Amino acid sequence: MKIVVTGGLGFIGSHTVVELQNEGFEVVAIDNLSNSSEKVLDGIFNITGKKPIFEKLDLREKTAVQDFFLRHSDVVGVIHFAASKAVGESVENPLLYYENNINALVYVLQELTKLDKANFIFSSSCTVYGQAENMPITENASIQPAMSPYGNTKQIGEEIITDVAKITNVNSILLRYFNPIGSHPTAEIGELPLGVPQNLVPFITQTAMGLREKLSVYGDDYPTLDGTAVRDYIHVVDLAKAHVVALKRLLDKKNLEKVETFNLGTGTGSSVLEVINTFEKVSNKKLNYQIVGRREGDITEAYANTDKANNVLGWKAKSTLEEALSSAWKWEQKIRSSN
Repeated sequence: MKIVVTGGLGFIGSHTVVELQNEGFEVVAIDNLSNSSEKVLDGIFNITGKKPIFEKLDLREKTAVQDFFLRHSDVVGVIHFAASKAVGESVENPLLYYENNINALVYVLQELTKLDKANFIFSSSCTVYGQAENMPITENASIQPAMSPYGNTKQIGEEIITDVAKITNVNSILLRYFNPIGSHPTAEIGELPLGVPQNLVPFITQTAMGLREKLSVYGDDYPTLDGTAVRDYIHVVDLAKAHVVALKRLLDKKNLEKVETFNLGTGTGSSVLEVINTFEKVSNKKLNYQIVGRREGDITEAYANTDKANNVLGWKAKSTLEEALSSAWKWEQKIRSSN
């Protein structure tokens, strides 16, 4: 069965391609290489013994998307990762985010509605909840006004999919991720942020390698146990496996509604200082960090209630924070030694 993975050479996309191939699916990876590299294909091959079909394609080009689906009319499912994903950048350049994240989604859905049956897994985010009133966050928590254009594109994306599914053959699962970290245990693929990392863990690993002088901790005056912000950090391999489970749910027609939503996290919140301390433990490195002011748009805490994902989807995160951070450190050391 042929599955298309858009953004298939990115961080979460590449790990999902691996898990799909491990389960025997034929994978076509689409990527415009704006935030990834064709070298990722070698890493995927080294893990699975097989390269996915790869097409360098910009999903903002409508005719290119139409041509792709004409050539791949036997597709049975699409997992859609292709998107710009930096909150700060989206505030600086909102139109880029609306073009990348909305236009591409619309063009892919337009082609899927032409197929006899279409299964669509959407990469969404816990940003849709804003600062939720209650912890842990369930799928029924109210959607808050987005705090950035990035978050808004995820909300709009979910609404577009829901509208389309109502009147077409498209069945969809929206996966709202919390904070993906780590890398494949082989260290053949991992997170490769271009420029200054936007996320905590790559910033930690780069600081430990000496690439960054020090790590800034944004705010120690939050109403949390140690004053630093709390997030739900999930190992990317666990996250990738959830996509395969969700896809199989649609292929096996186990979905109870045309559009279903699941939170993907561990169910445990960790503060920034807890992550730093855990990293120091697994790496035997002391991190040079400083407390600075809060960052605009950051919320106090967010961690998932995973009951629905565990019991309805039948998926559960297995890796610990230690394992995830250890894999991130192994990957960082590998890429720096091979450069």
